[in-house]
Amino acid sequence: MFHIGDKAVYPGHGVGVIEAIETKRISGKEQSFFILRFVDNGMTIMIPEDNVESAGLRMVIRKIEVRKVIGILKDREITLDTQTWNRRYREYMEKINKGSIYEIAEVLRDLHILKSEKELSFGEKKIMDMAKTLLVKELAIAKDVKESNILKEIQTIFGA
Repeated sequence: MFHIGDKAVYPGHGVGVIEAIETKRISGKEQSFFILRFVDNGMTIMIPEDNVESAGLRMVIRKIEVRKVIGILKDREITLDTQTWNRRYREYMEKINKGSIYEIAEVLRDLHILKSEKELSFGEKKIMDMAKTLLVKELAIAKDVKESNILKEIQTIFGA
């Protein structure tokens, strides 16, 4: 599944590198853990090998999949949610915490469109920044380019 040196995405936190695979004895049972160090802040977490799927740990998308993410960002044929800001906030956080780059792209796109229509709440602005950061980091790694290049591409898409 994962090997030392692989880049992986942990939902809500972003891209990390598998630094080690360790076996520890917990409650008399041996368990293997992936040691993941996040690229942006150096934080390290241990993910039980048995819980990788339920934790949502996944590989960074392939370069060929970047086109689909860009397509989502460019899509303007959507219906915006007319719910209250706090309900939208919860839905957006759920999408971000699932870890799907496609859903994160939807969150960023939807919030940019909403921003052009009205003032975003503080929470929505925070989510928009989080979604942008998560996207920029993963897309830069997938395309093997600088984060600044991806940021410029996203700004061009949204006309900023």
